[in-house]
Amino acid sequence: MVPTTIDPMTHDAFTVPTKYWTELDSGKIRCDVCPRACKLNEGQRGMCFVRMRQDDQIVLTTWGRSSGFCIDPIEKKPLNHFLPGTPVLSFGTAGCNLACKFCQNWDISKSREVQTLADQATPETLARAAEELGARSIAFTYNDPVIFMEYAIDVAQACRERGIKTVAVTAGYMEEAPRREFFEHMDAANIDLKAFTQRFYKKIAAGDLAPVLDTLEYLAHETDVWFELTNLLIPGENDSDEELDEMTSWIVEHLGPDVPIHFSAFHPDYRMRDKPRTPASTLQRARRLAMQNGMRYAYTGNVHDEEGDTTFCHECGEALIVRDWYELKSWNLDEQGRCNTCSTPCAGVFEAKPGAWGRKRKPVFLRDFRATA
Repeated sequence: MVPTTIDPMTHDAFTVPTKYWTELDSGKIRCDVCPRACKLNEGQRGMCFVRMRQDDQIVLTTWGRSSGFCIDPIEKKPLNHFLPGTPVLSFGTAGCNLACKFCQNWDISKSREVQTLADQATPETLARAAEELGARSIAFTYNDPVIFMEYAIDVAQACRERGIKTVAVTAGYMEEAPRREFFEHMDAANIDLKAFTQRFYKKIAAGDLAPVLDTLEYLAHETDVWFELTNLLIPGENDSDEELDEMTSWIVEHLGPDVPIHFSAFHPDYRMRDKPRTPASTLQRARRLAMQNGMRYAYTGNVHDEEGDTTFCHECGEALIVRDWYELKSWNLDEQGRCNTCSTPCAGVFEAKPGAWGRKRKPVFLRDFRATA
């Protein structure tokens, strides 16, 4: 990617041209990355804020810039079946293409201030930093990488040259062509399936459900990307037995029984402070329903629940990976990722031995790596 603009204060690139846009007869240019299809006059930004019409094209204005970097456990993304126990270098930028009233990273995803993007890093610097820090992967997270896909793809390409995996934490709200290009460069993903009704998506997230389901079916049937689902349960909005039953049945029928799901607890935040926290019993109820409907791997999140954190063999019921929050307490898989008791494969991407990163969170300052580049 060739930058078109250089920050005069830092000499770092932050604006690059993009290709998913269409000139309209009205004189406007439509951004074609996501279903929102923002139609822009010169100088206007899309709803995501980071894609802008400039010089009669759509440009990404946050290439090479981030709201910060840190090393996390991979289980925090959450991914329980992708290189368990390993550290992941995590970062995001600013903006989002949805408008969730409950957003729990709203200070980043809803940001309209360039000061949020306080750190810079080229893809090569990021890949080298991950390698030197011992991270097995880099995660595009905190806000949705769909809106900064050009930067994410450039980072992914630099990572592959060093054997570093890449992870997209996304709502999957994309159009078909950019979806294909984006996921071609990803090794794993966690898709935030916010609910299973159009009412919820329209009223609470200002989006649509159908494109997200299209993304899930595409990942399941047309890619080798390992992906897991997160479903944040909000009391009175998306936590009924009827909706959970319909959603988990659809997942088994359309995606298969091996896709893991993480039922996560809501806490009041942003523009939805009038709702109570999700009780642990709701998450446990959702987990039971999912497994009754044939999902083999269902987890509870944001609560302390050892059973809900544990991976069980779907054949013999043996505990395969026991977790305490993000700490791995026991490991019962052989070097091929099969149950040590009955030899049934556990779905996922496993190495011969698990990592031992645990629950640590380590801030990273990329200037330390730029100085030695």
